[in-house]
Amino acid sequence: MNTEKDFSPLTPNIVRALNDKLYEKRKVAALEIEKLVREFVAQNNSAQIRHVIQILATEFALSQHPHSRKGGLIGLAACSIALGKDSGLYLKELIDPVLTCFNDSDSRLRYYACEALYNIVKVARGAVLPHFNVLFDGLSKLAADPDPNVKSGSELLDRLLKDIVTESNKFDLVAFVPLLRERIYSNNQYARQFIISWIHVLESVPDINLLDYLPEILDGLFQILGDSSKEIRRICEVVLGEFLKEIKKNPSSVKFAEMANILVIHSYDLIQLTSMTWMREFIQLAGRVVLPYSSGILTAVLPCLSYDDRKKSTKEAASACNHSLMKLVTPEDDVDDEESQTKSSPQSDGSPSKKESDLNGKSYCRISTRSLICCVLCSSDRPAVTLDLDGIVQVLDRHLHDSSTGMMTRIAVLKWLYHLYIKTPRKMFKHTDSLFPMLLKTLSDESDEVILKDLEVLAEIASSPAGQTDASGSCNNSDSKTELHIPGGVRDGQPVTDLSPSTPSMNSYFYKFMINLLKRFSLERKLLEMRGAFIIRQLCLLLHAENIFHSMADILLKEEDLKFASTMVQTLNTILLTSAELFQLRNQLKDLRTQESCALFCCLYRSWCHNPVATVSLCFLTQNYRHAYDLIQKFGDLEVTVDFLMEVDKLVQLIESPIFTWKTQRHPSKTND
Repeated sequence: MNTEKDFSPLTPNIVRALNDKLYEKRKVAALEIEKLVREFVAQNNSAQIRHVIQILATEFALSQHPHSRKGGLIGLAACSIALGKDSGLYLKELIDPVLTCFNDSDSRLRYYACEALYNIVKVARGAVLPHFNVLFDGLSKLAADPDPNVKSGSELLDRLLKDIVTESNKFDLVAFVPLLRERIYSNNQYARQFIISWIHVLESVPDINLLDYLPEILDGLFQILGDSSKEIRRICEVVLGEFLKEIKKNPSSVKFAEMANILVIHSYDLIQLTSMTWMREFIQLAGRVVLPYSSGILTAVLPCLSYDDRKKSTKEAASACNHSLMKLVTPEDDVDDEESQTKSSPQSDGSPSKKESDLNGKSYCRISTRSLICCVLCSSDRPAVTLDLDGIVQVLDRHLHDSSTGMMTRIAVLKWLYHLYIKTPRKMFKHTDSLFPMLLKTLSDESDEVILKDLEVLAEIASSPAGQTDASGSCNNSDSKTELHIPGGVRDGQPVTDLSPSTPSMNSYFYKFMINLLKRFSLERKLLEMRGAFIIRQLCLLLHAENIFHSMADILLKEEDLKFASTMVQTLNTILLTSAELFQLRNQLKDLRTQESCALFCCLYRSWCHNPVATVSLCFLTQNYRHAYDLIQKFGDLEVTVDFLMEVDKLVQLIESPIFTWKTQRHPSKTND
């Protein structure tokens, strides 16, 4: 037993009582120790004080005998009480053995350790702050203790420590954050509740600026937000809400770039609304700083746009994110990286260039583990503001290819592509060959709205001056079933893109588009039947009717599938005669007095010959009645089929309509008739 050793200045009676199994006797011994230490304090005998503490720690608190350990704990607490304000000089010696007992297998010992440390901290108050990390570490373990008495004791100590931190201005936040960052990833609910309660307290202290360190704990906070406990989620929502308020108040001091990707990672169901809300605020407050992370943001945002009313709030937040992010893309993003670096050097905002960031080995990367916190840190206060265009296009293309993508998401994807072709045409045309086949395929979508947006993108590709630099005649990486090659580079001494002097010239993609569109109609007759007229009419509005008809007629002239050519001409002819979008073109054909209108008629006539009825109607429209009469005379030599009779019937009905009147019509929008 310990009583056989020399424990002076502790008397044998004190030693015997400390080893006793009865709490009352150990308490009496503690009172004697307190009296003894007070005498040493009065004598200023620090050597004896340390000796007493050392004996209590090594021979009792760290003893193998459980009753001795209990005696050592109460003895150390008694020393602290006796030392009073001077206890700060001996805190390490007092605290360390008590914290060791936090790991004891005996729950009673763990409880006595909490009690002893409570008394030590209560006496020392602010002097314990230099030892805060070890205290916090010990408490974080006891927060998940299975014994309710131990947990209750740890909560009392926890509240005391929070009071001390709140009233002090000497808290070392810099030293504490690494420990907080480590502990925040605990999966235990009690430990999580302990952690989030401390963050809440620190956040409320005016002298502690936890916002500066938010990038290091935000990932963990969002993990806690996904906890199954409603109470933990509620507290975490409050904490995140307070952080967001601070961010709105002080956006200039917020490290947006270091947190943007964390929000992308945590965009799954349980915490999606909070993630989207934060993302929306980040985009609005940080502006172009978030552009390097735009592909990740779109990955999180786009699927939410197709949510139904059950997730209305998330959908609205995602829509706001999408709209705000799109507005950040400007024509300056179309400048080549080399030019951008030349123009922005030296950079007014202190941002490093993309190359500098890469060279420093700390460029942006998107991962889904806690190591994200370490690798998103940038080499300066702000990241390089570079649009991640390649990443954005990859995300948009992936959503177009995914058959499960919702309609509103597909519409948003096409709006993005259109916006990028408007704002960054030079860079976007580098991706056109890979996007083109999927854009053509999207014309078979079930939604009219999707098709309309798709046609807008294709029309922009076909008419943008930036596309003129592409001289290739085929669509790289396109499906062989939907690929056609542009016929020779010139026709009748003119480039194939210069279809008529009276119409604006299109770029090299225009003819490619027309060829592939007709090929698609040929392969998908249902598409031609159900949506053909709709698609062609919209293209006439977007790309000028004369361009569309002139190019299609030219291509159909070389079509080997005569049945398809006849069907296609029939479709084009019906659109020409009946659609309001073709009003001006009809008037142009009625007045063959200019070289342009005659050239157009000749071009159409050659292809319209694939369909006899269409040819006659074109002659009627252009007032070539003698030739129409001659053609009708030939009808008797043709095979009369049901389709032929139906076409003749339609023509007869149209002859009595205003379309074939010889006077120039007024535009439907300018008449009340």
